Amino acid sequence: MSVGSFFNVFKKSQKDFRVINLLPMLVMHIGAIVTVYLSGFSWVALGVCVLMYYVRMFGITAGFHRYFAHRSYKTSRFFQFVMAWIGTSATQLGPIWWAGHHRDHHKFSDTERDVHSPVQRGFWWAHIGWLWSDKYNKTKYENMKDFENYPELLWINKYFLVPPVVLAVAMFGLGVFLQNYFPALGTSGLQMLAWGFFASTVILYHGTFLVNSATHMVGKRVYPTTDDSRNSMWIALVTMGEGWHNNHHFFPSNESQGLEWWQIDMSHYVLTMLSWVGIVWDIKRIPRRLIESKKISNVDAVETKAEAA
Repeated sequence: MSVGSFFNVFKKSQKDFRVINLLPMLVMHIGAIVTVYLSGFSWVALGVCVLMYYVRMFGITAGFHRYFAHRSYKTSRFFQFVMAWIGTSATQLGPIWWAGHHRDHHKFSDTERDVHSPVQRGFWWAHIGWLWSDKYNKTKYENMKDFENYPELLWINKYFLVPPVVLAVAMFGLGVFLQNYFPALGTSGLQMLAWGFFASTVILYHGTFLVNSATHMVGKRVYPTTDDSRNSMWIALVTMGEGWHNNHHFFPSNESQGLEWWQIDMSHYVLTMLSWVGIVWDIKRIPRRLIESKKISNVDAVETKAEAA
């Protein structure tokens, strides 16, 4: 697909698509390529890249998604803000904006009013194109009345660039520190900025966006949802459990998205450990008998597949 036809996909899907809206994300992608090329590779840089990817993925999955969008557990006001900060450092705007649009996604999933349905507008629109539309720039405060009395959340939602900038400065400072005191590691301020911020952020973008796009197109349907949500092991692995999307759409208030023992859900494991020390509590869990009773039978699965075709 050429660049021109790539953009035409979005222009035909939404009249309010604006190429200018892609500039911030384009800067991040170019920044990652340029800084990684200039700074080179080191094992410590790769390790920090992976670490910052998963720490911030947890902020998105356990914070923005399972807490702010679905209220699937409770926590203190302090840790609520910590999760908001970590999630916002992923450079995906603020928690109120993110969760407000996500609540609409569940309300209108795979219908014409869904903000990012691949069924309605194709893979690329669901994956990334909807973010370049003027229609979704504003925060849907009307969907987030349950958080309107927390001024610190409204602040971080408004000044969403603060956490990413702080992280970028911290990564550069870490690199300078390691270069001066541990030169044998072979890293530098630019390299930590490149791998710990730019590269990890870009990879994090696409890991997160796969939940919007791929999990409504590929994978297995275990529960009879009204949309085309599906379960995918490989997406669950890169998103700390978010790949069990059909499970989630059928039981959206359940904190764990992996409902079987073999369905790896790293966000759930971390939240469970945090509950052991009282940082989170009242984790919502669907009774096992309900989980088993709602599964699609073999006959229903065949009929569902035929209907989808």
